Amino acid sequence: MNKINDFLRIKEAAAYLGVTMNTLRNWERQKKIKVYRCSLNNYRLYKKEDLDQVLEQTENSCTTNLI
Repeated sequence: MNKINDFLRIKEAAAYLGVTMNTLRNWERQKKIKVYRCSLNNYRLYKKEDLDQVLEQTENSCTTNLI
């Protein structure tokens, strides 16, 4: 079962990744990142685990391009 502490709202997630909120919205439309919705207020929520995967993929692609 997920806990609320496992999720970040869009502003927090953008800061965590170092991108803008619009970038996250674009990634959502392009199905590049999974977005959850709060049933009470329909806010976008992002799992920290999913955000860490995005960071890892970015890091791997950047180091691969350097070689």
